[in-house]
Amino acid sequence: MKTVSFASLSDLEKREGGLSAADVSRQRARFGRNRIVEVAGHPWLDLLIETIKDPMIWFLVGIGSAFLLTGAISDGITLFVAVLPLLFMDALLHWRTQASIAGLKTQLMSHVTVIREALQLSIDSQDLVPGDIVCVSPGMNLPADGIFETAKDIQVDESVLTGEAFPMIKTPTQLDPFELSKSGEVPVPSENLAFAGTRVLTGNGLLRVMATGQRTAYGEIVQSISSMPNERTPLQKAIAKLVQVLIYSAALLCLILAALRLYQGHGWLDALLSAATLAVAAIPEEFPVVFTFFLGVGIYRLAQRKALVRRAVSVENIGRVTQICSDKTGTITAGRLELTHWETAAAISKETLLETAAMASSSANDPLDLAIHKAVSQRSEAQTERIRCFPFTEDRKRETVWIKTPEGTALACSKGAPETLLGRSRLSIAERLEWLDRVSQWAQSGHKVVACARKEMPFSGELLEPEEDMEFCGLLAFEDPPRPGVAESIAYCHLSGIRVLMITGDHPETSRAIARDAGLAREPIVISAEGESEKFTEAYLARHPDFLKEIHVVARCTPIQKLRIVKALKASGELVAVTGDGVNDAPALKSADIGIAMGERGTRSAKEVSSIILGDDNFTTIVNAIREGRQLFKNLQMSFGYLFLIHIPLVTTAAVVPLANFPLVYMPVHIVWLELVIHPTALLAFQAKVHPDDEQRVERAFFPLSEVLRISISGLFVSAALATSFIAGVNEGYADSHARAKAMALLTFWSAAVVLYLTRSQAAKAVAAVTVVSSVLLIQNSDRLTVLKLAPLHPMDWMEIVLLVVIMIGLTDVMKRFLTSRPLEWAVTCIIERRGRP
Repeated sequence: MKTVSFASLSDLEKREGGLSAADVSRQRARFGRNRIVEVAGHPWLDLLIETIKDPMIWFLVGIGSAFLLTGAISDGITLFVAVLPLLFMDALLHWRTQASIAGLKTQLMSHVTVIREALQLSIDSQDLVPGDIVCVSPGMNLPADGIFETAKDIQVDESVLTGEAFPMIKTPTQLDPFELSKSGEVPVPSENLAFAGTRVLTGNGLLRVMATGQRTAYGEIVQSISSMPNERTPLQKAIAKLVQVLIYSAALLCLILAALRLYQGHGWLDALLSAATLAVAAIPEEFPVVFTFFLGVGIYRLAQRKALVRRAVSVENIGRVTQICSDKTGTITAGRLELTHWETAAAISKETLLETAAMASSSANDPLDLAIHKAVSQRSEAQTERIRCFPFTEDRKRETVWIKTPEGTALACSKGAPETLLGRSRLSIAERLEWLDRVSQWAQSGHKVVACARKEMPFSGELLEPEEDMEFCGLLAFEDPPRPGVAESIAYCHLSGIRVLMITGDHPETSRAIARDAGLAREPIVISAEGESEKFTEAYLARHPDFLKEIHVVARCTPIQKLRIVKALKASGELVAVTGDGVNDAPALKSADIGIAMGERGTRSAKEVSSIILGDDNFTTIVNAIREGRQLFKNLQMSFGYLFLIHIPLVTTAAVVPLANFPLVYMPVHIVWLELVIHPTALLAFQAKVHPDDEQRVERAFFPLSEVLRISISGLFVSAALATSFIAGVNEGYADSHARAKAMALLTFWSAAVVLYLTRSQAAKAVAAVTVVSSVLLIQNSDRLTVLKLAPLHPMDWMEIVLLVVIMIGLTDVMKRFLTSRPLEWAVTCIIERRGRP
């Protein structure tokens, strides 16, 4: 029983022919259109606003304008052009996301047949109003909540709402909704009710609409989702914070450098150029560009693996998932019934049992009948003639079909509830109790059990459904089996340190059996959220953060409880992915770090709030997406490591050397040259596959402490080498152009060496070769390319540069081995423990 209010019909009069046009107008004015999600705003205007809010864009535009005012036209134009990649990549990703959403919306459009003014009309489902009469037919998705006024053999798949795998049988109501419209909330049997988003499997009938849009059970869940913010990922927040800090630091350094250069007597133009050059070198515009580019690559690669990405930042998170909360029905299981067990009565063969069941299965859409027909390889239906059919009803709890046999007799074949057919069989009371005990055992393991019986008699004109003396044939047990490949996928998760928690609304014993078959555990620990609801309150989960890590299955779980579970896991430090396909999964999908919806079975609410949609509804695709995410995450680490190893010496020498009253190390054209090297290298060189061993490790931090130390120390070593080389050249009487040429050669060679050190892919080798060759050619021909403001180098200079780069790479490798060694880890642990003592 459910408590329902019929207040939406309070202003209507009951008419057999449905609503009038005036009724429809009043109801639409009162309740609005039948829309679950209202889409507002202007996507491109939102993109423009977000872009304008980016301080890095304005800073680059400001520095470019300063160059133009000082007459450095080419440098100013270059900086303005450098802004375009940021705008382009943002627009591209925004367009991809909007295209995905638009594609999903076209799939959600539907028409329904209603009765208005005694006429059957086909209308858009969004035009439904409370009080409408909807014609229900097999295969349709119910467009609103309502109550069945007529129902003939209707079965509805409500798994998307409740998590139950088995179809629900619906019956017509005996209540008058119009009389009860002013009675407040009244109890109504669940079999009389229909819910938006559920699917009709069999039968026909008429549905009186009670609630539309956001007032439906479907809409209430979506409303709880709409208040949840779209959280940015940790790396996204870190990049934004890094860019912000570096921009403000660069602005401060620029002011200090400009003031000091003026104080040293270099003039205002030199001071302005010094500050502007430092600003361009210090602003890390590559970081958001590289991040965005890698997300685009991830979107493409995941799409090839049948995973449609709706939120680009989920590409970053998918490789760092530590916890998967998975729905059962249609996610871990196939979402369909299969005949898995049977037991025959004495003197009855398996073939006879299955043939009896098949002949008693008259529906082409009933999931139970489809499972029986699939299990019967050769049926005798072609040699028989159906005489009369008594379809399944809730009060009779059985279906009976009379067959005319080749011998001319009539054979009644029945299937239905075991207690019903056993009560009409020839078996003794003791035998019936034995069979009921077997039914109970199967039911406790999560099976749907039906019995089969038959009765043969001479053919007569009037055949009624047998009520006694039937020959009991046996039992059939059905289950919703795990998907192929799920066990292997879960095994990979266990090996990779990823925990899998199955959350379902189904029976605990059913869930236990599926969990065992899927490989969650040999003896899964199952908790019923209905039976132990006190353990799923926010307060209890906050006090016991490890509780969820000790269990494998949560059964009889409501949408709110599932949402609390996801929030509790996130609060305990887990990076959570939630899979699901139903309305009941939507709040958890929205709240998760990564929401993964099923593309084929998934409801519109599940798809709209998810980060990733699986094209094939295959749990294995999730594992493939995680592997791809880990590869992209590792590549992104290498690319960012490269950027830091280049930017640290670049920014350090651009700031420190002029502060020491030496000439500028880099002119604006040199910064542009370096950016032309750094950008494509960071984007293209780090696209190699990760080593298989790395796939088994879960990255908890983007850069471990050892990596931060290695990058920082290496960057400072190179900074010292650069500054020493430049200052020595100036002090020895070489022209500034010669000292700058050595600095540029050292930085470009260092760039190529870092690429080859981090990755040995073919793309990396090609990028390194182009960097080295182009640098040599430009520097050695700089006497003709006066815009470069460099001088050709001597052979000894090149040898010195190569030697310095080799030494720096060697030191970097030694530091990596030392910083990741066990003795150092032990020493750091001891220091931390000692500091923690009182």
